[in-house]
Amino acid sequence: MDAKAPLSESESASSAHNGVGDAHDDSSFATRVRSAVAWRWGAQVAAQIITWTSTFLVVRLLDPTDYGLFAMSQVVVTALAFLNGQSFATSIVQTAHLDDRRVGQVFGMLLLANFTLATIQFAVAPAAAAYFEEPIVADMLRVQAAIFLTIPFIALPSEWLARGLEFRKQGQVNMISALVGAMIALVLAWLGWGVWALIYSGLSIFVTRAIGLMIAARLWIKPIFNPAGAWDLLTYGGTLTLCQLFWIIQSQSDVVIAGRLLETYDLGLYSQALFLALIVTGRFIPPINEVALAAYSELHRANKPLGPYFLKTARLVMMVSAPAYIGLSLTSDSAILVLMGEKWTGLIPILSGLAIVMPAFALQLICAPVTNAMGRTRVYLFTSICGAVIFPCVFLWSIGGGPIGLVHAWWVAAPMLCAITLTATLPRIGVTPMALIGALTPIALSCAFMTVAVIMAQRLIPIESPLLALATYAVIGAGIYGATFWFGYHSIVRETWALLRNKDTVHLPA
Repeated sequence: MDAKAPLSESESASSAHNGVGDAHDDSSFATRVRSAVAWRWGAQVAAQIITWTSTFLVVRLLDPTDYGLFAMSQVVVTALAFLNGQSFATSIVQTAHLDDRRVGQVFGMLLLANFTLATIQFAVAPAAAAYFEEPIVADMLRVQAAIFLTIPFIALPSEWLARGLEFRKQGQVNMISALVGAMIALVLAWLGWGVWALIYSGLSIFVTRAIGLMIAARLWIKPIFNPAGAWDLLTYGGTLTLCQLFWIIQSQSDVVIAGRLLETYDLGLYSQALFLALIVTGRFIPPINEVALAAYSELHRANKPLGPYFLKTARLVMMVSAPAYIGLSLTSDSAILVLMGEKWTGLIPILSGLAIVMPAFALQLICAPVTNAMGRTRVYLFTSICGAVIFPCVFLWSIGGGPIGLVHAWWVAAPMLCAITLTATLPRIGVTPMALIGALTPIALSCAFMTVAVIMAQRLIPIESPLLALATYAVIGAGIYGATFWFGYHSIVRETWALLRNKDTVHLPA
């Protein structure tokens, strides 16, 4: 929103950011969504390659204890982050009614919320350090409080660009910020800064993104601190904020529990294994969900059914995530030795166990955008409450088994939450369980054949070199997976290839 060309209420109704008219042109809409996915997901891949390269170099310079301390500080940052107002910014994507005043109101809410959170984190830092019995955590949290001051200048331009499916500029900024963070992490780790290399690297990423996105979106608008007339934004954003609260409870309960009952070294092993296991669900699915929410919202405003689009989205996501996770579980020993070195061999069984259950977690994560786009945020709220109850309970039940006990908790909690989420979501979008099973069956069978082939290869062709073993078994697994699809489900291959080649006859799922 350029200050020289303010958006009026009447103009917003017909602008590309509302997109109602565009959704009627399937080929045009498919092209726009395809471009959005390519830029948002492609930029995420590029940024993650940069981040991983840095991470796997930094991890050789730091110790598991450093990552354990970092995990402790992240619990507090993440616990407060659900109140950062990002959900109110997301309402810009979903609402059909948008003008300068409403955008200014969202900006005002973001500024108030995040200044308050920065103050709170600075104040509670000593108490958090006392809880974890690590004095350095207090200093880490005081520095990390600055992250909240950058959030308004990230959330608002991000959601404004997302409303118009304009993800190219976002992608460019994300790649630049990832590069800045990677360089700072490497330099500081090399200079012996220990855990502070992780702290300042993360902060630099937020600062760079804030500056870059404000410039990219040209969103020069004054904040408005009067919420009058924005009740729908408050309701929508408030519900999503509650969902974020329950998500924080779900996602951080393992570290909160383990931080008191496990050694810092063991916590470091678990947190790094979880980081690797969440590479797809935590790094690649959120960008897909961002595009999906914008696309589903545009389709819903055009009164189009979302069920067929959801099925195609689920199939595409699972086609990538399922074989990636099964393959990671099968080759985790070689992968850890190649990427992280001998001192990290303790996380091999943890990573292998976590990877097995991640496809179910991935399927559950892609459900929220479709119901949120329809304005049915109570579905997301219900499933978020379920996750906030299920995960902490099973973590408490299993913590006696150490890091492996936490893995067993994932085996119970993730499939249970996935089943609950699908039960709540599918009827509301007009999709039957059998339709979803039919869409995912080819993927399940292909993964099964891949698993058998890799296990047989490992037994019949033992390889001493970790690098050669990883490469060999990865090629075998990918070859069997691809061959199963090519010979058994060639129509799916043709459809996917046509989609990637920008064929107008194939409608891209949101």
